[in-house]
Amino acid sequence: QEAELEERLVELDLRNDSDVPDVPPASDSTPEILKAALSGLSARWKNWWIRGILSLAMISGFFLIIYLGSFMLMLLVLSIQVKCYHEIITIGYRVYHSYDLPWFRSLSWYFLLCVNYFFYGETVADYFATFVQRREQLQFLIRYHRFISFALYLAGFCIFVLSLVKKHYRLQFYMFAWTHVTLLITVTQSHLVIQNLFEGMIWFLVPISSVICNDITAYIFGFFFGRTPLIKLSPKKTWEGFIGGFFSTVIFGFVFSYFLAQHQYFVCPVEYNSETNRFVTECEASELFQMKKYPVPPVLQPVLGW
Repeated sequence: QEAELEERLVELDLRNDSDVPDVPPASDSTPEILKAALSGLSARWKNWWIRGILSLAMISGFFLIIYLGSFMLMLLVLSIQVKCYHEIITIGYRVYHSYDLPWFRSLSWYFLLCVNYFFYGETVADYFATFVQRREQLQFLIRYHRFISFALYLAGFCIFVLSLVKKHYRLQFYMFAWTHVTLLITVTQSHLVIQNLFEGMIWFLVPISSVICNDITAYIFGFFFGRTPLIKLSPKKTWEGFIGGFFSTVIFGFVFSYFLAQHQYFVCPVEYNSETNRFVTECEASELFQMKKYPVPPVLQPVLGW
Protein backbone atom coordinates (compact mmCIF):
# COMPACT_ATOMS: atom_id res chain seq x y z
CA GLN A 1 0.00 0.00 0.00
CA GLU A 2 2.84 2.40 0.83
CA ALA A 3 4.50 1.60 -2.50
CA GLU A 4 1.27 2.37 -4.35
CA LEU A 5 0.88 5.68 -2.52
CA GLU A 6 4.46 6.70 -3.35
CA GLU A 7 3.87 5.79 -6.98
CA ARG A 8 0.72 7.93 -7.07
CA LEU A 9 2.58 10.93 -5.62
CA VAL A 10 5.32 10.57 -8.23
CA GLU A 11 2.63 10.54 -10.92
CA LEU A 12 1.22 13.80 -9.52
CA ASP A 13 4.65 15.41 -9.97
CA LEU A 14 5.16 14.13 -13.52
CA ARG A 15 1.70 14.48 -15.03
CA ASN A 16 0.84 17.21 -17.53
CA ASP A 17 -2.40 19.12 -18.11
CA SER A 18 -3.87 16.33 -20.22
CA ASP A 19 -3.65 13.97 -17.25
CA VAL A 20 -5.77 16.18 -14.98
CA PRO A 21 -9.33 14.84 -14.66
CA ASP A 22 -11.91 16.71 -16.69
CA VAL A 23 -14.47 18.80 -14.87
CA PRO A 24 -17.78 16.90 -14.88
CA PRO A 25 -20.33 18.35 -17.32
CA ALA A 26 -22.81 20.82 -15.89
CA SER A 27 -26.26 19.46 -15.20
CA ASP A 28 -29.40 21.20 -16.45
CA SER A 29 -30.98 22.87 -13.41
CA THR A 30 -33.64 24.86 -15.30
CA PRO A 31 -36.89 25.02 -13.28
CA GLU A 32 -39.50 22.60 -14.59
CA ILE A 33 -42.09 25.37 -14.94
CA LEU A 34 -39.84 27.17 -17.43
CA LYS A 35 -39.17 23.98 -19.36
CA ALA A 36 -42.90 23.34 -19.70
CA ALA A 37 -43.71 26.92 -20.73
CA LEU A 38 -40.99 27.02 -23.41
CA SER A 39 -41.33 23.46 -24.68
CA GLY A 40 -42.60 24.57 -28.11
CA LEU A 41 -39.57 26.74 -28.94
CA SER A 42 -36.33 25.80 -30.67
CA ALA A 43 -33.28 25.16 -28.47
CA ARG A 44 -31.76 28.53 -29.47
CA TRP A 45 -34.80 30.62 -28.52
CA LYS A 46 -35.49 28.50 -25.46
CA ASN A 47 -31.99 29.33 -24.20
CA TRP A 48 -32.64 33.03 -24.94
CA TRP A 49 -35.83 33.13 -22.87
CA ILE A 50 -34.39 31.10 -19.99
CA ARG A 51 -31.36 33.38 -19.77
CA GLY A 52 -33.51 36.48 -20.06
CA ILE A 53 -36.02 35.52 -17.37
CA LEU A 54 -33.38 34.34 -14.89
CA SER A 55 -31.23 37.43 -15.58
CA LEU A 56 -34.15 39.74 -14.80
CA ALA A 57 -34.85 37.79 -11.61
CA MET A 58 -31.23 38.02 -10.48
CA ILE A 59 -30.97 41.74 -11.34
CA SER A 60 -34.18 42.41 -9.41
CA GLY A 61 -32.74 40.57 -6.42
CA PHE A 62 -29.54 42.59 -6.72
CA PHE A 63 -31.53 45.87 -6.74
CA LEU A 64 -33.35 44.70 -3.61
CA ILE A 65 -30.04 44.09 -1.83
CA ILE A 66 -28.81 47.55 -2.90
CA TYR A 67 -32.03 49.05 -1.49
CA LEU A 68 -31.43 47.28 1.83
CA GLY A 69 -28.12 49.09 2.15
CA SER A 70 -24.37 48.66 2.18
CA PHE A 71 -24.38 46.21 5.10
CA MET A 72 -26.40 43.71 3.05
CA LEU A 73 -23.99 44.17 0.14
CA MET A 74 -21.12 43.35 2.50
CA LEU A 75 -22.91 40.18 3.61
CA LEU A 76 -23.42 39.30 -0.07
CA VAL A 77 -19.69 39.72 -0.76
CA LEU A 78 -18.82 37.63 2.30
CA SER A 79 -21.23 34.88 1.19
CA ILE A 80 -19.71 34.79 -2.30
CA GLN A 81 -16.24 34.65 -0.76
CA VAL A 82 -17.14 31.59 1.33
CA LYS A 83 -18.76 29.85 -1.64
CA CYS A 84 -15.76 30.55 -3.94
CA TYR A 85 -13.38 29.27 -1.26
CA HIS A 86 -15.43 26.10 -0.87
CA GLU A 87 -15.43 25.51 -4.65
CA ILE A 88 -11.66 25.95 -5.06
CA ILE A 89 -10.79 23.85 -2.02
CA THR A 90 -13.09 21.10 -3.31
CA ILE A 91 -11.36 21.17 -6.71
CA GLY A 92 -7.98 20.63 -5.04
CA TYR A 93 -9.46 17.94 -2.80
CA ARG A 94 -10.70 15.98 -5.83
CA VAL A 95 -7.92 16.61 -8.34
CA TYR A 96 -5.16 15.63 -5.89
CA HIS A 97 -7.22 12.78 -4.40
CA SER A 98 -6.69 14.13 -0.89
CA TYR A 99 -9.24 11.85 0.71
CA ASP A 100 -6.76 10.22 3.11
CA LEU A 101 -5.07 13.41 4.33
CA PRO A 102 -5.68 13.97 8.05
CA TRP A 103 -7.26 17.28 9.04
CA PHE A 104 -6.97 18.81 5.55
CA ARG A 105 -10.52 20.13 5.18
CA SER A 106 -10.82 21.16 8.83
CA LEU A 107 -7.54 23.09 8.64
CA SER A 108 -8.61 24.77 5.39
CA TRP A 109 -11.71 26.18 7.05
CA TYR A 110 -9.77 27.07 10.18
CA PHE A 111 -7.31 29.15 8.13
CA LEU A 112 -10.25 30.87 6.40
CA LEU A 113 -11.62 31.89 9.80
CA CYS A 114 -8.18 33.14 10.92
CA VAL A 115 -7.63 35.29 7.83
CA ASN A 116 -11.15 36.72 7.97
CA TYR A 117 -10.70 37.48 11.66
CA PHE A 118 -7.55 39.43 10.86
CA PHE A 119 -8.92 41.41 7.88
CA TYR A 120 -12.33 42.22 9.29
CA GLY A 121 -10.88 43.03 12.69
CA GLU A 122 -8.77 45.68 10.94
CA THR A 123 -11.93 47.01 9.29
CA VAL A 124 -13.79 47.19 12.60
CA ALA A 125 -10.89 49.07 14.18
CA ASP A 126 -10.84 51.60 11.31
CA TYR A 127 -14.54 52.25 10.73
CA PHE A 128 -16.17 51.49 14.11
CA ALA A 129 -13.71 53.26 16.41
CA THR A 130 -16.39 55.19 18.34
CA PHE A 131 -18.43 52.03 18.91
CA VAL A 132 -15.36 50.06 20.05
CA GLN A 133 -14.31 52.76 22.53
CA ARG A 134 -17.61 52.39 24.36
CA ARG A 135 -17.20 48.61 24.80
CA GLU A 136 -14.49 47.59 27.24
CA GLN A 137 -14.39 43.96 26.04
CA LEU A 138 -13.87 45.03 22.43
CA GLN A 139 -11.06 47.41 23.44
CA PHE A 140 -8.98 44.43 24.55
CA LEU A 141 -9.63 42.57 21.28
CA ILE A 142 -8.75 45.60 19.17
CA ARG A 143 -5.63 46.48 21.19
CA TYR A 144 -4.20 42.97 20.77
CA HIS A 145 -5.89 42.17 17.48
CA ARG A 146 -2.75 41.51 15.43
CA PHE A 147 -1.15 39.45 18.18
CA ILE A 148 -4.32 37.33 18.52
CA SER A 149 -4.46 36.89 14.72
CA PHE A 150 -0.83 35.80 14.64
CA ALA A 151 -1.37 33.38 17.55
CA LEU A 152 -4.41 31.84 15.83
CA TYR A 153 -2.50 31.35 12.58
CA LEU A 154 0.50 29.92 14.45
CA ALA A 155 -1.80 27.43 16.19
CA GLY A 156 -3.11 26.31 12.79
CA PHE A 157 0.42 25.93 11.46
CA CYS A 158 1.38 23.83 14.50
CA ILE A 159 -1.65 21.58 13.96
CA PHE A 160 -0.60 21.17 10.32
CA VAL A 161 2.92 20.14 11.36
CA LEU A 162 1.54 17.68 13.92
CA SER A 163 -0.76 16.19 11.27
CA LEU A 164 2.12 15.36 8.90
CA VAL A 165 2.27 11.66 8.13
CA LYS A 166 5.06 9.68 6.47
CA LYS A 167 4.52 9.01 2.76
CA HIS A 168 2.02 11.90 2.69
CA TYR A 169 4.48 14.80 3.10
CA ARG A 170 4.57 15.94 -0.52
CA LEU A 171 0.81 15.80 -0.98
CA GLN A 172 0.19 17.51 2.36
CA PHE A 173 2.44 20.43 1.41
CA TYR A 174 0.72 20.59 -2.00
CA MET A 175 -2.60 21.07 -0.27
CA PHE A 176 -1.17 23.48 2.33
CA ALA A 177 0.03 25.70 -0.53
CA TRP A 178 -3.28 25.26 -2.37
CA THR A 179 -5.14 26.49 0.71
CA HIS A 180 -3.00 29.61 1.06
CA VAL A 181 -3.18 30.57 -2.62
CA THR A 182 -6.97 30.17 -2.39
CA LEU A 183 -7.02 32.43 0.68
CA LEU A 184 -4.97 35.02 -1.20
CA ILE A 185 -7.35 34.96 -4.16
CA THR A 186 -10.68 34.97 -2.32
CA VAL A 187 -10.28 36.66 1.06
CA THR A 188 -7.96 39.48 -0.07
CA GLN A 189 -10.23 40.38 -2.97
CA SER A 190 -13.42 40.34 -0.91
CA HIS A 191 -11.77 42.44 1.80
CA LEU A 192 -10.73 45.09 -0.74
CA VAL A 193 -14.23 45.06 -2.26
CA ILE A 194 -15.70 45.76 1.18
CA GLN A 195 -13.16 48.55 1.70
CA ASN A 196 -14.46 50.07 -1.54
CA LEU A 197 -18.01 49.80 -0.23
CA PHE A 198 -17.09 51.80 2.84
CA GLU A 199 -15.77 54.58 0.59
CA GLY A 200 -19.12 54.82 -1.19
CA MET A 201 -21.39 52.36 -2.98
CA ILE A 202 -20.61 53.93 -6.36
CA TRP A 203 -17.10 52.40 -6.22
CA PHE A 204 -18.71 48.98 -5.94
CA LEU A 205 -21.78 49.35 -8.14
CA VAL A 206 -20.22 50.90 -11.26
CA PRO A 207 -17.52 48.21 -11.77
CA ILE A 208 -19.89 45.34 -10.92
CA SER A 209 -22.68 46.71 -13.13
CA SER A 210 -20.25 47.32 -16.00
CA VAL A 211 -19.27 43.65 -15.95
CA ILE A 212 -22.95 42.64 -15.89
CA CYS A 213 -23.76 45.06 -18.74
CA ASN A 214 -20.85 43.78 -20.83
CA ASP A 215 -21.91 40.17 -20.33
CA ILE A 216 -25.54 40.82 -21.22
CA THR A 217 -24.99 43.12 -24.22
CA ALA A 218 -22.24 40.90 -25.65
CA TYR A 219 -24.70 37.99 -25.52
CA ILE A 220 -27.49 40.05 -27.14
CA PHE A 221 -25.29 41.36 -29.99
CA GLY A 222 -23.80 37.93 -30.50
CA PHE A 223 -27.26 36.31 -30.54
CA PHE A 224 -28.69 38.62 -33.21
CA PHE A 225 -25.63 39.64 -35.24
CA GLY A 226 -22.90 37.10 -34.36
CA ARG A 227 -21.22 35.51 -37.39
CA THR A 228 -17.46 35.58 -36.77
CA PRO A 229 -16.01 33.29 -34.04
CA LEU A 230 -13.87 35.12 -31.48
CA ILE A 231 -11.78 32.42 -29.76
CA LYS A 232 -11.63 28.62 -29.90
CA LEU A 233 -11.84 28.38 -26.11
CA SER A 234 -15.47 29.50 -26.26
CA PRO A 235 -16.87 28.71 -29.73
CA LYS A 236 -20.16 30.58 -29.17
CA LYS A 237 -18.46 33.94 -28.59
CA THR A 238 -18.24 36.20 -31.67
CA TRP A 239 -16.47 39.39 -32.73
CA GLU A 240 -19.83 41.08 -33.25
CA GLY A 241 -20.82 40.33 -29.65
CA PHE A 242 -17.42 41.47 -28.36
CA ILE A 243 -17.53 44.81 -30.21
CA GLY A 244 -21.20 45.44 -29.40
CA GLY A 245 -20.59 44.67 -25.73
CA PHE A 246 -17.54 46.97 -25.66
CA PHE A 247 -19.31 50.08 -26.95
CA SER A 248 -22.47 49.36 -24.94
CA THR A 249 -20.43 49.09 -21.73
CA VAL A 250 -18.60 52.39 -22.38
CA ILE A 251 -21.91 54.21 -22.91
CA PHE A 252 -23.46 52.47 -19.90
CA GLY A 253 -20.50 53.47 -17.71
CA PHE A 254 -20.99 57.17 -18.49
CA VAL A 255 -24.77 57.11 -18.03
CA PHE A 256 -24.87 54.93 -14.90
CA SER A 257 -22.05 56.76 -13.07
CA TYR A 258 -23.70 60.12 -13.91
CA PHE A 259 -26.99 58.87 -12.43
CA LEU A 260 -25.38 57.52 -9.24
CA ALA A 261 -23.35 60.72 -8.75
CA GLN A 262 -26.58 62.68 -8.24
CA HIS A 263 -27.46 60.81 -5.02
CA GLN A 264 -25.72 60.98 -1.64
CA TYR A 265 -26.81 57.40 -0.93
CA PHE A 266 -24.33 56.14 -3.53
CA VAL A 267 -21.40 58.59 -3.34
CA CYS A 268 -21.02 59.23 0.39
CA PRO A 269 -18.69 57.07 2.50
CA VAL A 270 -20.49 54.61 4.74
CA GLU A 271 -20.15 55.57 8.40
CA TYR A 272 -21.46 53.99 11.55
CA ASN A 273 -23.59 56.27 13.73
CA SER A 274 -23.11 55.11 17.31
CA GLU A 275 -26.13 57.11 18.53
CA THR A 276 -28.62 55.41 16.20
CA ASN A 277 -26.65 52.14 15.83
CA ARG A 278 -27.03 52.39 12.06
CA PHE A 279 -24.95 52.92 8.95
CA VAL A 280 -25.38 56.41 7.49
CA THR A 281 -24.51 57.80 4.07
CA GLU A 282 -24.82 61.56 4.39
CA CYS A 283 -22.18 64.05 3.29
CA GLU A 284 -21.32 66.94 1.01
CA ALA A 285 -20.60 65.34 -2.34
CA SER A 286 -16.91 65.31 -3.26
CA GLU A 287 -15.66 67.33 -6.24
CA LEU A 288 -15.18 64.00 -8.01
CA PHE A 289 -18.96 63.76 -8.37
CA GLN A 290 -19.71 67.34 -9.43
CA MET A 291 -20.04 68.36 -13.07
CA LYS A 292 -17.26 70.61 -14.41
CA LYS A 293 -16.66 72.46 -17.65
CA TYR A 294 -13.48 71.82 -19.61
CA PRO A 295 -12.36 73.97 -22.59
CA VAL A 296 -11.86 72.30 -25.95
CA PRO A 297 -8.13 72.41 -26.89
CA PRO A 298 -7.42 75.46 -29.11
CA VAL A 299 -6.20 73.25 -31.95
CA LEU A 300 -9.60 71.53 -32.18
CA GLN A 301 -11.79 74.62 -31.72
CA PRO A 302 -11.78 75.69 -35.41
CA VAL A 303 -12.43 72.10 -36.51
CA LEU A 304 -15.34 71.45 -34.14
CA GLY A 305 -16.68 74.99 -34.10
CA TRP A 306 -16.97 74.84 -30.24
